[in-house]
Amino acid sequence: MKVANALVPMTWGLEVANVIAKAELKALVTEARSGEFLEMLEDLDIEVDPVTFAHALSDTLQLAWRYKLSAYDASYLELALRSGMSLATLDEDLQKAAKKAGVKKFA
Repeated sequence: MKVANALVPMTWGLEVANVIAKAELKALVTEARSGEFLEMLEDLDIEVDPVTFAHALSDTLQLAWRYKLSAYDASYLELALRSGMSLATLDEDLQKAAKKAGVKKFA
């Protein structure tokens, strides 16, 4: 059963995999807990934006410079601005940048 609707940049899957791998290496989570998290993600209606790359060297780069963000974080901001959707993040720098850019925070 799909329980949410989200649009994410193309790098999202790699970022999730990286966080899980690092958390397991640091023994912050078990492999079983990571598996539960991945199962939860499979229940979400997550759409990958097909044109993230087309904006990487223009709009995304400009946002990274303007708000002093990594290109990865700026890709979420660029997507939120382009789609008109709110942004869900726990990253404080990205939250501040989104607020300055006029992007609503996902509640």
